[in-house]
Amino acid sequence: MKAIGSVGIVGLGKMGCPIAGHLVAKGFEVVACDPRAEAREAGAARGARIAASARELARACDLAIVVVGFDSEVEEAIFGTEGLLAGAAPGFVVALGSTVSPSYSRQLAARLAERKLPLLDIPLARGEAAAVEGRLLIYGAGEEAAFEACRPAFQAFASDIFHLGPAGAGQVAKMVNNLILWACISANDEGLRLGEALGVDASRLRQALHHGSAQNWAMDTAAERSGMPWAEKDMRIVLEEADLARLSLPLCGTVKEAIKGLKIRMGLGMPKVPGA
Repeated sequence: MKAIGSVGIVGLGKMGCPIAGHLVAKGFEVVACDPRAEAREAGAARGARIAASARELARACDLAIVVVGFDSEVEEAIFGTEGLLAGAAPGFVVALGSTVSPSYSRQLAARLAERKLPLLDIPLARGEAAAVEGRLLIYGAGEEAAFEACRPAFQAFASDIFHLGPAGAGQVAKMVNNLILWACISANDEGLRLGEALGVDASRLRQALHHGSAQNWAMDTAAERSGMPWAEKDMRIVLEEADLARLSLPLCGTVKEAIKGLKIRMGLGMPKVPGA
């Protein structure tokens, strides 16, 4: 694999835009695309050259990092008439930063392999604040030689990078991470509400619990305040993959409903699927 000099970012949202900025700061040539004018402006402000389409982006880059929210957007970004494959040359690498199901990731890898192109799984963890600070966590997977060739680019925006196996393995890790995250948020919510019902201030209780065995990242960061936009999608992936594996995970069904109930109480909706 040749060294990566130019990187494309497909999707200039809360993750993609700061990633583009970090890559520019580390000396990479960055080309980006996004259907939203305000996102394109934000990406340009961080030093990215804006392409009219993923196809145009692919023609200018060695590596494309896809950071979009829904499977339909992933499909369009890679396989659409103006997608990455329409402009990809031999040696081009696609890295999927979006969270998708492991089974879908493996399907994508097989479809790209027919074109002799590697798919790297790089679902991103730690959220928007970590993206801004350049300390994302990458649960990586895919062809190891391609992954190592891309590692210097990944290091521009991620402080911890793991390669876990073939395509799909990264999405397995992200899925398990998300399951445990939403379980913690659900338990935190019920525990703090119980404390309040029994007369203990929730903020003071949270501070005290930080020093005991109930301490967890979601409680320390008040992760529920993020809006939890992807909770339902994450838990749907968990339950579907468990069905495919013929594995009974009764706690997961409870967590899915508990986190939905918390969002309803907080007045939070679900992200709208583009075109729906």
